[in-house]
Parts: sequence; C-alpha cells; structure tokens
Amino acid sequence: MLRAVSLFSGAGGMDLGVRQAGFRVLAGVELDPHCCASLRANAEPGTRVLEADIRTVGAEALGDELGLRPGELDLLFGGPPCQPFSQIGKRDGAVDPRASLLFELVRFAEALRPKAIFVEQVKGLLGPVFDRLLEGLRALGYEPTWAVLDAADHGVPQRRQRLIVVAARDGGRLTLPDPTHGGPATPHRTVGEALAGLGRRPPRLNGQVPDGSHVDVTPEGQRRRISFVPEGQWLAAQLEAPPEIRQRLTRKDTTKFRRLARSAPSLTLRCGEIFFHPLEDRYLTPREYLRLHGYPDSYRLRGPVRSRSGQARRLDQHRQVANSVPPPLALAVAERIRDAVAPG
Repeated sequence: MLRAVSLFSGAGGMDLGVRQAGFRVLAGVELDPHCCASLRANAEPGTRVLEADIRTVGAEALGDELGLRPGELDLLFGGPPCQPFSQIGKRDGAVDPRASLLFELVRFAEALRPKAIFVEQVKGLLGPVFDRLLEGLRALGYEPTWAVLDAADHGVPQRRQRLIVVAARDGGRLTLPDPTHGGPATPHRTVGEALAGLGRRPPRLNGQVPDGSHVDVTPEGQRRRISFVPEGQWLAAQLEAPPEIRQRLTRKDTTKFRRLARSAPSLTLRCGEIFFHPLEDRYLTPREYLRLHGYPDSYRLRGPVRSRSGQARRLDQHRQVANSVPPPLALAVAERIRDAVAPG
C-alpha cells in the first residue's frame, strides 16, 4: 500500500481524492477544529488527525510516530491557506504572515524525503513567492512540474482554476493529467446534473443540522430579494428591482446575490457568498455545495452551518467545502503520481 501524509488537510477533499487513487493517508495536520471533526468522520481506520498549528508539529517526530524512515513516504501533499494570494481580498502575498505556511511543505519534505510532493494553490501564487517555493524544492533534489488546471475539465460540475504543483525526487519528473471533460464527446458536468435526485426541499435550520447537511439556512428577509434574480443571473443586473432590494450593488457585483444556472457548471464556490438555488428562492445547502465540488453523498461534514448574515467561529460547513480541493481533481493528479511511484 502506498503511504501518504496530508498537510493543511481542511475538510478532506484532497485526502479523499488521494485515497481514491490507492494511497493510504497515514496522518493529516489541520488547525480548524470543525475541519478536524469532518476529517475524523470520514477518515479510514487508523488515520491520525493532528489538530494543531503546523508550525508546532515536528516533522521528524511525526515520521517516527508513523514508523517512517526518511525516504519511505510515497507522497506528501497539501493545500496551504490561499488568502495571501487570492484574487479576492487584499492579496498581500508575501507580506501576509500566512504566506510563510507554504514553506512548511518544504520543511516536511526535507525531514520525510517523500518520493513525490503534490501542492494545490490559487493561481495568484505565481510570482516571486512561487519562485522561492520552486527553489526550495529543487534544493532538496525535487524536480517540480506545474500548471493551472480547471476542475471542470476533470469531471467537477464547477469552474475552478487552481495551480497544481507536483514534484518527484531524485531526478524523476511527474506529469499532470489531461482534461477528461469539455469536449463534444464528454461535455462539462452541469449544476442541473449535480443537484438532480436530492428529492424534497431541504428543511429549515432549527438548531439541528441533519447528518447529511441538506438544510436551508436562508434568512426569511432574503427570500424576497432572491426572488428578483432569474436563473443564471445576479441581483445587480436586475434594474427593475426596487432600490431597497438592490441597495448599493454596482455593475461589478456579478458574483454577489447570484443564482446558478442548471445548464452550465457552477461558478467557483467561495467562502463569502452562498450561491442561490437555480429554481428555489433560497441559498444552496452544504450538501448541494458538496455535490458541486464532486464529493460523494456518503461524505459527512461536521460543525455549524452559517446563514449569510450570521457568524460562526472557525469554518462553517459551506466554507469547509469552498476552501477544499474537489476530490475528482485530486484523484486525477494522484493517479499520475501513483503510476510513477508505485513499485514495479
């Protein structure tokens, strides 16, 4: 069995794809307690979930605890926090203290000497910090390959472009997967296809989150606002809507108060805004977000569900999904790595 270790594990989308490719994830390191609860709810028996700031975790000590000598680990992977490089927000890059977390991957690689490394990040990372990362990997004897991949091209019903970096040790060179969807024979999966079969309308949130996370958190005051948005459109474009409905929205607000279209892949799921259901006057549920991200219905989230106007300490369920790597994309990359590092 090929062995892997996960860093910045989040809700486990990357872990799931790596497992589906045939790796056993021995351990995952994650700081957010709600994500850790989700990881534990879905982990294979025996997988260690370390709820800790990665900067406090000794890489050599973790290897010893897992019974790994340097060079024995097959894959080290993770998706460090993307906020310093995201196109949304301040984009402080290297000035943001979270940017240094990216180089924790290099620290763990130096200690564990895995055969391969797999990193996911927003494409905004491309620049001086990315160049430093590549230099750090090459200094350890790894040869990196990278590209911006769209999750929709790999069977995910969502447009989501992310920078994918893979690196092989000792002069090896890994390749990235070719698109499997988007052509005439195999078109992109759509929102309508992804949401089909969920059945009745989700129940309203009443303090209890059902185990399947299919729950409606739409504030009553927002349902009328949502009703003005046609399928596939956004509220700022609805000039006939009353001023008290449109408020201060401008032409640039094309992702705010947005209703998805059944006939196309979803827009990129984000942490700030919850998209509207294509037909019903409500927000999408966490279970619907999971489907748009390519998770199976057997996957269980833990932690609070937050309405748009509410607050939740740490990551609520919608944001756990939006922050995660779509499992089918992780699977496609991990399969290439598996074929390169598997014995024989």
